[in-house]
Amino acid sequence: MIQKDKAFAYQIFLYLAALFITSLVVSNLIFQKFFYWQPFEAMIFGIPLFELSVGILPYPITFLITDLISEIFGQKKANQVVVAGIFASFFSIGILLLADFVPAIQSSPIDNETFSQVFSLSPLAVLASMIAYLFAQFIDIKLYHYWKKVTQGKHLWLRNNFSTFASQFLDTFIVILLLCLFGVLPWDLFLGLVVSGFIFKVLVAAIDTPFLYLSVYLIRKRFNLKVGEEIQLEN
Repeated sequence: MIQKDKAFAYQIFLYLAALFITSLVVSNLIFQKFFYWQPFEAMIFGIPLFELSVGILPYPITFLITDLISEIFGQKKANQVVVAGIFASFFSIGILLLADFVPAIQSSPIDNETFSQVFSLSPLAVLASMIAYLFAQFIDIKLYHYWKKVTQGKHLWLRNNFSTFASQFLDTFIVILLLCLFGVLPWDLFLGLVVSGFIFKVLVAAIDTPFLYLSVYLIRKRFNLKVGEEIQLEN
């Protein structure tokens, strides 16, 4: 690959990493607002199906991006992005704690109480999310490359969905469990939120498959990659 193509490939990787980290950090900051998505009437363990945190909206994007990076740039680069996301999330905890500690002036549009009400639980949410995230993302990447090896680089839909389904269930279960243990969420919401969150993420994973196919097709065409071939970037 010529130097110009390598530079463009690295730029694509950087933008994908930026989207990944932004989606991850934002999902942890906005998690306290809940909404009810109602495609149809259904109840799960006493609560409406698809009663969800808005933090779930950007989070599935992270799995789409790691699958895309895994497919094009390889397992090592996908793991590097995951580690960068961990650093960014813990750094955001420090910023939130500092911002909450600094007292607001009298003329501040947002007073101490309002700020604390919105963000004081975010460090706990980030901690819970990071523990779940560590397990889920590394399992997703591991399963993705296992299926890629088994299928010899074919059947992209299979490794995308199978790896995501397993990791998304693990992520949803662990993060809701920890939020209940930390007292952020009541236990009576546990089963309903786990089932609703997992089903929602499965639907999103199925929906994003065509976007993964399109992205992989365009990148392969641009860099003349064969099926299963990866771009080797400098570490």
